[in-house]
Amino acid sequence: MCRIRGENLLVKAAVMNGPFKPIEIRDFPVPKLEHGAILLKTIASEICGTDLHLFKGHLPEVPYPIIPGHVSVGIVESINGEVIDLTGKTIDKGDTITFLDVNETCNNCWYCLVAKTPTKCPHRKVYGITYSAKKPPHLLGGWAEHIYLKPGVKIIKIHDDIEPLSFMAGGCALPTAIHAIDKANIRFGDTIAIQGCGPVGLWLTVIAKFSGAFKVILLGSPSLRLEFGKKIGSDLTIDIKDLRPKERVNKILDMSEGRGADVTIEATGTPNAILEGLEMTRDGGKYIILGQYTNVGDVEINPHVHINKKHLEIKGVWGTDFSHLYRAVDFLSIIQKRIPLDEFITNICSIEDAQKNLEAVERLTTIKTIIKP
Repeated sequence: MCRIRGENLLVKAAVMNGPFKPIEIRDFPVPKLEHGAILLKTIASEICGTDLHLFKGHLPEVPYPIIPGHVSVGIVESINGEVIDLTGKTIDKGDTITFLDVNETCNNCWYCLVAKTPTKCPHRKVYGITYSAKKPPHLLGGWAEHIYLKPGVKIIKIHDDIEPLSFMAGGCALPTAIHAIDKANIRFGDTIAIQGCGPVGLWLTVIAKFSGAFKVILLGSPSLRLEFGKKIGSDLTIDIKDLRPKERVNKILDMSEGRGADVTIEATGTPNAILEGLEMTRDGGKYIILGQYTNVGDVEINPHVHINKKHLEIKGVWGTDFSHLYRAVDFLSIIQKRIPLDEFITNICSIEDAQKNLEAVERLTTIKTIIKP
């Protein structure tokens, strides 16, 4: 709810002022809408691993202060002019929508037009990450009572059969997982090893099964997440605290008649996982590296032993585009009766409790944490 100070309507937001600086709760004026802009009343936004990277200063050139929160859902409160979604339907006041956090890709550079890789567009901006809160319109992240959607932001109406918090069960993890599965090109009957049991790893488990994998092996920690992984489709879970790397690789070999996984997908953010992932993938298999979103160190591999001799196909995944978010919304409609979406969300907090819950994400005591203003 907006507050009033003098003649100004104010919006409350959680602000990250810089690496390791305490999150500050601040009031911002309600921005004047440009033509084609929307003011969104926030229903929910998420605290994810990216926000932890932001807090630790792992991402270069972040324009602090920022309002974090790059995947959100809300209700359209006001619009300046007509806004139309990709289906040609008009966005109206009262609609429940989400939006692609990536904005301002130019569709005019080599990466956009020739490589067809908009996630590498040099003009790309991201809500909650690369937009500063220093200047108007300020409200360019989800940890706020309202979010300002700039003209041209790509919007999707939430289906009537999907509750807003059910959408947030997917959050940024589901589109990210869809991008990785696209790269993996899973075949019917494959054995899939997934390194990392955070939200991305858990959604990879669901989609891998849905894509025709016969065996899905989920590796990670803690047990809270692994147990949930069993409920949503993993055939074997391996707690990395219980086994050493070589023992974990041997487990994968045992599950695959000594060959190794047809596809291994890394979603850990830990460089040390890379060598292990290469070793647990079969000769001629595929290794998808998804979790190395920031530079947190090097790892030593032997190119002959781990890549050439194994005849491996290795692919990296960076970010998401609109196609991933669009399919995520549709997929949630299909999958919501098959898996307990509500169990993805283990923490719901207020804006004021953002700092405490960010620390909980770091401690891995939650699966997914949602800010609900």
